[in-house]
Amino acid sequence: MRDRWLLVSVFAGGMTTLGVELSASRLLGNVFGTSNIVWANIIGLILIYLTVGYFLGGRWADRSPHRHTFYRILAWGAFTAGLVPIAARPVLGVAVAAFAQFDAAILAGSFLAVLVLFSLPVTLLGCISPFAIRLAMQEREQAGQVSGLIYAISTLGSIVGTFVPVLWLIPVLGTARTFLAFSLGLQLVALIGLYLTSGPRSVLRLSWMPVLTVVFSWLSLAGPIKDSPNAIFETESAYNYIQVQEVEGIRLLYLNEGLAEHSIYSVAQHGPVYGYGTWEYFLAAPFFNAPPAGMQSVRSLGLIGLAAGTIAKQYTQVFGPIPIDGWEIDPEIVRVGRQFFGMSEPNLNAVVADGRWGLSQSDRRYDVIAVDAYRVPYIPWQLMTREFFLEVKDHLQPEGVLAVNVGRTPEDRRLIEAVVGTLSAVFPSVHLVDVPDTFNSLVYATARPTRPENLVANLLALQAEQAPSELVQVLDRTIANLQPTPASEVVFTDDRAPAEQLVNSILIQFIFAGMPGLR
Repeated sequence: MRDRWLLVSVFAGGMTTLGVELSASRLLGNVFGTSNIVWANIIGLILIYLTVGYFLGGRWADRSPHRHTFYRILAWGAFTAGLVPIAARPVLGVAVAAFAQFDAAILAGSFLAVLVLFSLPVTLLGCISPFAIRLAMQEREQAGQVSGLIYAISTLGSIVGTFVPVLWLIPVLGTARTFLAFSLGLQLVALIGLYLTSGPRSVLRLSWMPVLTVVFSWLSLAGPIKDSPNAIFETESAYNYIQVQEVEGIRLLYLNEGLAEHSIYSVAQHGPVYGYGTWEYFLAAPFFNAPPAGMQSVRSLGLIGLAAGTIAKQYTQVFGPIPIDGWEIDPEIVRVGRQFFGMSEPNLNAVVADGRWGLSQSDRRYDVIAVDAYRVPYIPWQLMTREFFLEVKDHLQPEGVLAVNVGRTPEDRRLIEAVVGTLSAVFPSVHLVDVPDTFNSLVYATARPTRPENLVANLLALQAEQAPSELVQVLDRTIANLQPTPASEVVFTDDRAPAEQLVNSILIQFIFAGMPGLR
């Protein structure tokens, strides 16, 4: 029984180690985002802590090759893992305030402080496998077999620890309580091991650990994940931290670190808001075609990056109940859109799927395809390659138009140049509009050769047609913010699309420049 419980402990230790790592990404992602910079820091430091743990665990096992020592290490590793979200809460609160003030120094310090919190629990968890090998080793000739078995069981636990928090615990319990679930579970395993090894007295000496974990968590983790005076709803999904804020009857959707607004909705008007943000510029897409590109030319829309449905709502209001297919990878965002943003248009077909896969499965051809899935630092490289844009072109009508929302900084337009260069390898004409007072630009690509002057001619035709005033005003703003299309020879492909490397470079330069231009 003791030998079997040793293997159970190894499995639970491996599961907790990966569970803590995955939960760490969400704990930090709620405030700092989930870019690959954040992931690299988490994975890199976790590996360093594990390396130290492997080394110390081997030496510790040689000096004290006893099962009660092993289970005490296990108990302390579990207990300190449970303290991480409790200790991190005030630090992350400071980071949230720093984001509001765009204080880069405090943000960096908060980020590193939280990562340091993982050093003790992960190092202790790293001690488990080498210690277990030492305990299980009976004869030297069994070294390979024993070590292979221990690492196989630990890896099986790690596999479970990879999927359980993402697919179940975090969406159901939240990030902090996921830490607690792993912590309390591993503490139970350690205490049972101590009972089997040394009897009830050894268990009583450490029985304060789960009690203290529960008490601390109850006192420290009450209240919202992020304290915002305007927040009316927050939740965590398998993909994102999601928050809805409402200010003077205007609802806004925020994800993760909350720098970008992903959807907007007027409660009083039960509809979209114009003259604010980037979404309305998607309405201008069909009017790059040769005149007269009237209202009747827009009969369908494909939308990659549905979010809470702002673009779909605007297209429905302006062009009527045209068929709209909207792809959104996060089902929780779709639910939030329906609950808080009035995303209930009967003409909207909301599809929970990755945008590229969803488009490839569609048998429709669209007059407009909108891509609103680029949010620095979250640039899905698979949505900015030549092969993807060829797929888009195949799903456009002969006079169809693609509109892509691209992020930038005031001085660095390399991401725009990469998108323009890749689009130019597929489409005959590409146009660029900067959205004023934002870090966004709209890049339009037309299936047939077009000229920017077409916008003016179509605006005059729409005025004569007495088109909705919202559309006329959007077109007028689009014309006022037209930019020369940059010459670019950059072409991203499925084989080589260094989008993340490019975005990281842009962000680092922007931060070191003091984040100029932020409102």
